[in-house]
Amino acid sequence: MLAMMSISAKSPRLFLVPSLRSFSRLLAPFRLLVLGLLVLTAGCASDKEEYVEKPVEELYNDAFKLLNDESYTKAAKAFDEVERQHPYSSWATRAQLMSAYSYYQGNQFDDALVGLDRYIQLHPSNKDVGYAYYLKALCYYEQIADVGRDQATTAQALHALNDVVNRFPNTKYARDAKLKIDLANDHLAGKEMDVGRSYERSKNYLAAIGRYRRVVDDFQTTSHVPEALERLAECYTALGMHDEARKVTAVLGYNYQSSEWYKSGYTLLQPAEEPSRKSFWGDFLTW
Repeated sequence: MLAMMSISAKSPRLFLVPSLRSFSRLLAPFRLLVLGLLVLTAGCASDKEEYVEKPVEELYNDAFKLLNDESYTKAAKAFDEVERQHPYSSWATRAQLMSAYSYYQGNQFDDALVGLDRYIQLHPSNKDVGYAYYLKALCYYEQIADVGRDQATTAQALHALNDVVNRFPNTKYARDAKLKIDLANDHLAGKEMDVGRSYERSKNYLAAIGRYRRVVDDFQTTSHVPEALERLAECYTALGMHDEARKVTAVLGYNYQSSEWYKSGYTLLQPAEEPSRKSFWGDFLTW
């Protein structure tokens, strides 16, 4: 009778125990997942550079060798390692500047500027801070673009070069910065002339006059001034402003009488007869 009884609703639930082979098949996907994670972890561990502490002199010399071998990016990172392992060493301060220099040599100017700004902020009274300012100016100067392009970097270079001259007036850095300031100004003046010519070709004479006047007023020491004066005379003549044209030509003749631009300006105004020097310079003196 007992054998004939069925399991009631209140009887304990029965669980079938799988065979060993079935259990193995059940765990197979999990074993693959664990194996994959182990391989991935091992790969990441092998990619991570091993940290090896070295004497500061050895680290610095290794970095300097990379710099001499023109491996500039590697050299910069090696100089950074000097500071990382020996942050309170005097070599660390030097390595900061050398790291920026390495980036500069590799034409990685943005990285160099970041390093130089950090160096200047951390070591404002260091004996080499003048060089840091100079190298910062060079990072901008080296990026000066053709006059046909935007000249924002030229303006930044000019500002940084003037900063060198004002902060370190009696140094070799200031002397070289002054030469580069002249070149940067000439470049900016060239940009103004390029835009002015474009306006003049399209007969937008007032806009062209604004550009040429800026060259004459703001870039007086550049090589573009004679042409700017002659083109001012052209624009004034085109607008029927003959008195203004004669005045700028008088200035052109007074300062650049041997220039081809003066000859062109004079021909533009009076091709048949040269005015008396008295009346001509009188216009200049009253301008």
